[in-house]
Amino acid sequence: MEEMSSNFIHDIIDEDIANGFSDRIHTRFPPEPNGYLHIGSAKAIWINFQTAKKYGGLFNLRYDDTNPSKEDTEYVDSIYEDLKWLGAEPTGGVYYGSDYFDKCYEFAIQLIKAGKAYVCDLNAEELREYRGTLTEPGKNSPYRDRSVEENLDLFERMKNGEFPDGSKTLRAKIDMASPNINMRDPAIYRILRAHHHRQGDKWCIYPLYDYAHPIQDALEGITHSLCSLEFENHRPLYEWVVDNIEFEKKPKQREFARLNVTYTVMSKRYLRYLVENNMVDGWDDPRMPTLCGLRRRGYTPASIFDFVSRAGVAKAYSIVDIELLEHCIREELNMSAPRRICVSDPIKVVITNYDEGEVEYFPVSNNPNDPEAGTRDLMFTREIYIDRSDFEEVPPPKFFRMKPDGEVRLMGAYIVKCNEIIKDENGKVVEIHCTADLEAKNGMPADGRKIKGTIHWISAENADKVTLMLYDKLFTIENVGDIPEDKTYNDYLNPNSLMKIENALVEKCLDKAEKGDKFQFVRNGYYCKDSKYENTYNRIVGLKDSYPKK
Repeated sequence: MEEMSSNFIHDIIDEDIANGFSDRIHTRFPPEPNGYLHIGSAKAIWINFQTAKKYGGLFNLRYDDTNPSKEDTEYVDSIYEDLKWLGAEPTGGVYYGSDYFDKCYEFAIQLIKAGKAYVCDLNAEELREYRGTLTEPGKNSPYRDRSVEENLDLFERMKNGEFPDGSKTLRAKIDMASPNINMRDPAIYRILRAHHHRQGDKWCIYPLYDYAHPIQDALEGITHSLCSLEFENHRPLYEWVVDNIEFEKKPKQREFARLNVTYTVMSKRYLRYLVENNMVDGWDDPRMPTLCGLRRRGYTPASIFDFVSRAGVAKAYSIVDIELLEHCIREELNMSAPRRICVSDPIKVVITNYDEGEVEYFPVSNNPNDPEAGTRDLMFTREIYIDRSDFEEVPPPKFFRMKPDGEVRLMGAYIVKCNEIIKDENGKVVEIHCTADLEAKNGMPADGRKIKGTIHWISAENADKVTLMLYDKLFTIENVGDIPEDKTYNDYLNPNSLMKIENALVEKCLDKAEKGDKFQFVRNGYYCKDSKYENTYNRIVGLKDSYPKK
């Protein structure tokens, strides 16, 4: 993993170090365990992990598990697995927001005693009404001036479960006329009877994120709380919490633009909808933008971090072309992936002047871009298979593959000439008879004639059947943020996002391939052996790279 280049966040940190703010940098990644991480999460991980690494600091993983109704240990486990896979090991440790519930409660008592928090009886609808709008100030709650003693009593009774869910909240006493709506006496605790995956039924009140998060950062010694831009308007509340709880060392929140990618939905709520309605093959469906889906499809940590790095760190909104991600994995695999033969739509070819039972082996490169990868011997026999797309009975102009009375080279082996085609009762070509130039072998013809076409092939005795899964974009709209109000994501689901090809043929040596192994199927694309289904290969990307070179 290459070191992160400087950006505006590092300029801020450099200035903080110069001003004596801190002599060591400590960052964190705080995911809510209510779904699987996605490609957008990778940017937040990369920024926080690489920033800590660059400055010789520490990086924490902290689960934001303050909302028990949506959380599950399945998501907790998947998040840690994804971090380990990316190579972003939490050098500062693994923490849970719920481990700080006692401290959050103590600090809430402290705020009440200081006259900076109060128990409010307004319901959700009344809270919205009193809050005001972007152009109109809010109104003080009729419960805002309760005494410290009454607030302490009510808050303890909230904790003890004496009131119904949603009937009361604890609010910070700030300024209902503030131009920032987040500062208009925000709720910092609510009543919620829900079983917590770690705390069980100990609590029936839970702190809100905007209150709990700065406390967690301060207690862990986080110096820079780096988060996406939608939290920028929440920063004054973040600072209010750490200031009024009077932490000696106060973390700084700084924001960057989140990662938006063409043809990609990042909403965990909608991704869960796809999973729960069986519209995809689970969270790890290779069409999903989840990290586990990208991993199953065949993307690598290096390609994902390369993509995030090239997308850049900025404050301005932008949308990154999905083809950049495809370019990154293609560029990596072009240098590293072993080459193998796959015939996706086989048609039998019989070399009529080649003896039955005879076997030859032709050396072919395992990767022309990697001399150390060496060669392997490809079996040649009388009966072989070629791809149906490499044959045309009535070829168009400049068709340089197999055609009646035409010659073509079998990659790395003989030049063959098509002499006869055999069809079934429906007129479909089922077999082709050819003769090979046995004198030329895999060299040039003795008479100097030019052979313009080369096609791939596989011996019938060296072929195993597999299933190919050809994936395309899950959505048909480039910018999912441009969906009209009368439409939904469902209206733009791509009906052709998956094409399944059964009975494709691959070299027998692939029976030793492990799940997750990656190959370039020659003239076909880059594929990964599926982690879920036997004898199945997922297309990662095709060979053609349309991303503009710089």
